Amino acid sequence: MCRELQIYLLVLTLRVILTWFRNINWYNEPFATLRQFTDPFLNTFRGILPSFGGIDVSPMIGFFILNFVRNQLVHLSRTMIL
Repeated sequence: MCRELQIYLLVLTLRVILTWFRNINWYNEPFATLRQFTDPFLNTFRGILPSFGGIDVSPMIGFFILNFVRNQLVHLSRTMIL
């Protein structure tokens, strides 16, 4: 499970970096697939905090929560092994 979360964190990082390039058409492949894979998760957090100067902060909330869950799973797996 932790490996899957790590991969998803990398995919989210790629998505955030690509949003800095305005000339990307998110309706063309492979960007449409990337958007379909990440937007449902990010849409969960959109609207919790307003945009600051046009900057969407939902990825930061998502990264925080995914890292928290991953760390808890790592801690739980280490506890169960002992």
